[in-house]
Amino acid sequence: MNILFLTENFPPETNAAASRVFERACYWVKWKHRVTVITQAPNFPEGRLLQDYKNRWRQVEEISAIRVIRVKTYIAPNRGVVRRTLDFLSFMVTGFWAGLSGPKPDVVVATSPQFFAAVAGHLVAALRRVPFVFELGDLWPASIAAVGAVKSNLALRLTEKLELHLYRRSEAVVALTVAFKENLVGRGIAAEKIAVVPNGVDTWRYGPADKDKDLAREWGLEGRFVVGYVGTHGMAHALTNVLDAAERLKDRDSIRFLLAGAGAERDRLMADAERRGLKNVIFMPMQPKDAMGKVWSLCDVALVHLKNDPLFAGVIPSKIFEAIASGVPVLLAAPKGEASRIIAEDGAGLHVAPEDPAALADAVLELEGDPSRCKAMAEKGLLAAPTHSREHQARHMAQVLEMAAAGRGAEASALTPQKPESLGPAIKESP
Repeated sequence: MNILFLTENFPPETNAAASRVFERACYWVKWKHRVTVITQAPNFPEGRLLQDYKNRWRQVEEISAIRVIRVKTYIAPNRGVVRRTLDFLSFMVTGFWAGLSGPKPDVVVATSPQFFAAVAGHLVAALRRVPFVFELGDLWPASIAAVGAVKSNLALRLTEKLELHLYRRSEAVVALTVAFKENLVGRGIAAEKIAVVPNGVDTWRYGPADKDKDLAREWGLEGRFVVGYVGTHGMAHALTNVLDAAERLKDRDSIRFLLAGAGAERDRLMADAERRGLKNVIFMPMQPKDAMGKVWSLCDVALVHLKNDPLFAGVIPSKIFEAIASGVPVLLAAPKGEASRIIAEDGAGLHVAPEDPAALADAVLELEGDPSRCKAMAEKGLLAAPTHSREHQARHMAQVLEMAAAGRGAEASALTPQKPESLGPAIKESP
């Protein structure tokens, strides 16, 4: 099968969408599918080109046997509505044109976020007369409205109409969560064409490790109980609540909050922490993917944090799976929903109410004071990690794409491969 995939983010970027697309595609090429990815020059989230890349109209490279076509876009940091919208629209245009050349694919796939990548994918599929599959990674534009980035207006309502049009016209939809599927069905999209293929982890990339002594020394984390938030610092994550919790615990010198990553809110959070004199909050810049094992090794607890909005009850952050595969217990501060269900079923951590600094601070104290409980949750998480295998999910999605390519997308929901049983800590073996 010849797969053409449009995504605005792709390695060496390290956000969830980039990792998801790349890691699944690695399995597809291993299984002898041909995969071409159309993306932009890597610059997310700071809006600065990564080393050795230029913002050219077209540049082609090969990454892990995946053909990658990078196109010119209007580059902007992940903040501000106007400039980010121009970024999205520019990729829609240049990604569309890039998709019209080259061997004819059997199926075109596009992922959200960002939504306008799906618009480009739909147009490419229509003009090349091949099926289109919409991978729904985020309920956009609902998610940007939920964080207050935009107010409800005519443009937002028109975008929502376009969103529904894309769902209807796609041969199949791949939703990352059951809640996303339920949302679409509630808005009139046929349930039969929606397959749920959740997020997951390449377990061989991770694993329990002793704390990296050099990195711990560099960041002043030696001998500390580290609560680590690893990922994007965005409006959806409500990380001011973490500062509020840290302020409650600022006299506990044994505890450190490590915020590792980048994003629209990072500079504001750093300034706020400095203003409050929070010496127990450490900000580490975004790290390359091959260094993530060392970062996770610093964490005694992995903090997964989302805004208190009903929309985020249906979100399953990928960092949950990276944490449990690294042998780190999870502290989830998010609306009760799919993520909290996974944590409870796996026995891999604790769930507290979102944007409740007292509850978060109390949970941190509880975990610091009970090492045996942390160890037990870490062990349960390791046992559960293979059930969230990226390979299993890549196979499921490949089956959906094959069915869509055959014009049978209306049967996509019937594809429900059996979830693999817990196999214990994964062997470190690449695909």
